[in-house]
Amino acid sequence: MNESTNQRINQPTNLMDTTEVIGHIGSALSSLTFIPQVVHTWKTKSVKDLNLFMILIVFVSTIIWVVYGVLKGILPVIICNSIICVLSMVLIYFKFRFSNRQS
Repeated sequence: MNESTNQRINQPTNLMDTTEVIGHIGSALSSLTFIPQVVHTWKTKSVKDLNLFMILIVFVSTIIWVVYGVLKGILPVIICNSIICVLSMVLIYFKFRFSNRQS
């Protein structure tokens, strides 16, 4: 390790440094991605274009990311993926709830 790297590691960190702010902004933006689809599906009650396999992959991957975030103590990862996990559960529910209406 060179001296400048060693100094960065040993520097005290602020309560929320720039890196953490960037993480929270990215987390917030990622969390917003499913909201338009949830709202649209709720309003239209149309699920024929929702791909259940894709939503299940998102659901499982967010659970894995939450576990990773908890184990590593990375709050933006925990928050973002918890929100997306809930939103994907809502879409899974909608897929089954509204599928009967589109026979």
